Amino acid sequence: MFKSVQDGIRWIESVKRFGDKYDLSRMELACELLGHPERKLPVIHIAGTNGKGSTVAYLRHILLEQGYHVGTFTSPYIVRFNERITYDYNDIADAELLEYINRIHDLSVQVREDYDQIITFFELITLISFLFFAERDVDFCIYEVGLGGKLDATNVVQPLITAITSISYDHMGVLGDTLQAIATQKLGIAKPGVPMVTTVDDSDLLELFHTYTDARDVPLVVVDRAAVTDIDYGVETSFRYQGETYRIAMLGVHQVYNAALAIEIIRQLEERGIVRITNNNLKAGLLATYWPGRMERFGNIILDGAHNIGGAQALKDSIELLYHDRYIKVLYTSMADKEYYDIIAVLETFADELHFTEIDYPRCEDAEALYDVSNHPRKFLRKDPLLALSDLRQLQSGELLVITGSLYFISAMRKEL
Repeated sequence: MFKSVQDGIRWIESVKRFGDKYDLSRMELACELLGHPERKLPVIHIAGTNGKGSTVAYLRHILLEQGYHVGTFTSPYIVRFNERITYDYNDIADAELLEYINRIHDLSVQVREDYDQIITFFELITLISFLFFAERDVDFCIYEVGLGGKLDATNVVQPLITAITSISYDHMGVLGDTLQAIATQKLGIAKPGVPMVTTVDDSDLLELFHTYTDARDVPLVVVDRAAVTDIDYGVETSFRYQGETYRIAMLGVHQVYNAALAIEIIRQLEERGIVRITNNNLKAGLLATYWPGRMERFGNIILDGAHNIGGAQALKDSIELLYHDRYIKVLYTSMADKEYYDIIAVLETFADELHFTEIDYPRCEDAEALYDVSNHPRKFLRKDPLLALSDLRQLQSGELLVITGSLYFISAMRKEL
């Protein structure tokens, strides 16, 4: 029995990240022992390489604006552990989190002793969320997939609707080394008769999407990116989609498509009589949406968790569009298991200076290794991230500092900012 939430969190974070088998067997067993709390949840299930968190945030704010009670489950966290699980406008409270950690700890001991299985880190957090939401007055639970889709711990839910935001290279050691293989894993969240919405626009992948969903009786709705028009980027971005004008406050060229995906998810739920959203509340929810660590601006500093090649390309597009007249300094680090060779190559195309650092985290790559990969003419080695930030934030007129890379790094830098 843990006495403090800090002790409980330390226990969860000490549990191994991956099981001996990458499958749903432990989750199915745990859910059965808990009385299947996941079956009580009205879930909107979101997968994709990039844009999941932003789409969750748009949906959350739209539904809250209408007055629904909304739970969200996202990962990883940027500010504090509790933000993985939210109810309405608040993160799970420390006292509540401690209560559920102790309940899940008892379950994990039972599973280990009776079934010789170890429930993994992400499975534990997912189970806590199931219990928490099942015991609340929740109208909708929005679940972000942790890794892939088909075998992700969240994929034991029975959703109202599913969505896939984008497909690019990430977690290739687990999901596969082709876009088709990665897409197949993410398509694993599809359920017979449950609509799926996507903004994926690659013609080859869309063929796979249609084949996969047709074979499983899954209604597929593809958001046509060409239908997102009249985009006007600025402090607020406006765009038109299917005859209506919308505004969002989140920066980034990709955000209009995440917003369009959220709009289409709401429309599909409306068509099925599951939700009722007024046009004014939909628009107000979109405009109110924010998401820490994603093209987040602190004066002349941009914080963006571009930790894979798709994210790096989106960051490049956004910086070149919104800040093309600035002198760009980039501070970057990466986890060792990411494709940082390709990410650095993208950063080099828009950075005037490229600074490499590292954080005290077991999976973080050494700054020297990142530095050695780069061919940038103005590259710098900055072993201490706090000293690097202290120096680099002293910007001159016309300069912009972009802090990017691992979300663990973004979390640490955001606390300083």
